[in-house]
Amino acid sequence: MAQPNRNARQLKFLDIFTAMFFSLVLLFFLLVFTPFGDPLAYSGRQALLLSTSDPKQRHRFVSLVELGEHRQPIDPCPPDSVDHMPCEDPKRNSQLSRYMNFYRERHCPLPDEMPLCLIPPPLDYKIPIQWPESLHKVWHSNMPHNKIATRKGHQGWMKEEGPYFIFPGGGTMFPDGALPYIDKLRRFMPIKGGIIRTALDMGCGVASFGGSLLAEGILTLSFAPRDSHKAQIQFALERGIPAFVLMFGTRRLPFPAFAFDFIHCSRCLIPFAAYNATYFIEVDRLLRPGGFLVISGPPVQWPKKEREWEELQAVARALCYELIIVEGNTVIWKKPDRDPCLKPNEFRIGLCDESDDPNVAWYVNLKRCVTPSFINGGYAIGKIPGWPERLLRAPSRALIMNNGIDLFQADTRRWATRVAYYKNTLKVKLGTPAIRNVMDMNAFFGGFAAALETDPVWVMNVVPARKPLTLDIIYDRGLIGVYHDWCEPFSTYPRTYDLIHVASIDSLTRLPGSRNSSCSLVDLMAEIDRMLRPEGTAVIQDSPEVIKKVARIAHVLRWVTTINNKEPESHGRGKILVATKTFWHL
Repeated sequence: MAQPNRNARQLKFLDIFTAMFFSLVLLFFLLVFTPFGDPLAYSGRQALLLSTSDPKQRHRFVSLVELGEHRQPIDPCPPDSVDHMPCEDPKRNSQLSRYMNFYRERHCPLPDEMPLCLIPPPLDYKIPIQWPESLHKVWHSNMPHNKIATRKGHQGWMKEEGPYFIFPGGGTMFPDGALPYIDKLRRFMPIKGGIIRTALDMGCGVASFGGSLLAEGILTLSFAPRDSHKAQIQFALERGIPAFVLMFGTRRLPFPAFAFDFIHCSRCLIPFAAYNATYFIEVDRLLRPGGFLVISGPPVQWPKKEREWEELQAVARALCYELIIVEGNTVIWKKPDRDPCLKPNEFRIGLCDESDDPNVAWYVNLKRCVTPSFINGGYAIGKIPGWPERLLRAPSRALIMNNGIDLFQADTRRWATRVAYYKNTLKVKLGTPAIRNVMDMNAFFGGFAAALETDPVWVMNVVPARKPLTLDIIYDRGLIGVYHDWCEPFSTYPRTYDLIHVASIDSLTRLPGSRNSSCSLVDLMAEIDRMLRPEGTAVIQDSPEVIKKVARIAHVLRWVTTINNKEPESHGRGKILVATKTFWHL
């Protein structure tokens, strides 16, 4: 009597197995041959992207994007990445050496170690307040970091007020505001009149000092590391003040020799005389002959800092700096306007030999030698034209290049014409309140920035570290910028630039004189996306073939693009892509 039941159970099992088999076949056809499978496949690809365990899979995806065979938008990064800077990652860098703050310098992951995803804005992000109102207030929701306001509000740094952070203009050494402090400095320095144009503010806080100097015609590049205050440079850039994330540690700062007319430290806590005066020597490399060095705060006549103060004065004497004034906790020195006068000293400071190029400063360790100018004071304040005359006059350092003067003049003319074309024909919003923070990723002589001088913008001129080192000429013009290798992320927070400009973008991924890429155009454009504000603009020039590839990548970055011809005066076959970064939320 049990046999029929056994047969029934076997038939039931076969029915279930057959149904499962045909269901799997049907599901396979649905996934492969209908749109139903696209979201699942897309999700799987994005999960693969966010994983860095298999570089080969990442490389395959990048190739698909460049070829236009992947057209789905790249997924957002996780919500906790809204302020992510890949090369200034505290978790990654905390394991490194503390010696001379090495762990707080740039330390970049390899491209294969970085997830390829789009940095999202904070939940309640708003389009930033426009310049010049932004100098005094920004949206709290764009950077909801209250630590500085809580700890430094009594010193006039910033305070929370309704939906805004308000900036009264103070600092640790000038809690009543930067303007009275600047008035004190002008008694001893030529603040007005165009003699001083380029300045460096070290350990700048939220950059109120640099922001206040703009009214004096002084262009200040403010820097500070990513530290316990977390977002001070982010606040500075949100305000529309030139700023940069940087640590004074074991390496030369990424600027050319004799770049700055004025270097300022207000309680920056840099131990200038330590390590055989290595930090003071680096400041000397950066300061133009005849330039001014101002240090406020410790150790200048500071209680319990008598030894450090004596050592600081001894270094300045050894380098023949002229003491202008010591008033309270502020000292002002003037650098000699001739080749270095080096006195016998306890710090074992010597002159650098001619084989040391003082303009090479990308991942170069600090040197313990003083840099001669080699041109008999030709870079000195008072011997170069004042501002604004220096903007359009070819500087003496252009003479070092073959046909340097002709190249400089041709570059200036070309960019004046091209910027007019951007504004009048391509309708790029340069010259309007919509654009304040601008970056030129391949600046050469700074002609693009020079053509924008009458606009309410500032320009971060970036000279690629593997190209001719023309950044010194940019500073001689009275403009500012940095060296950088675009195969690495830039040292800025997400969403800090309104417009990013790049000519010959493909060259930024290649070794000089080689057709081989050393990094991916996809990664480079994802980095542009990270730096660009929502509704910000990218203007990219290159050959038609490269622009076609750039447009494919722009699509997966969620940009809206147009491709345009170059200006009629240009005889090249290049194209110009103008893109807008869309405003999206998680």
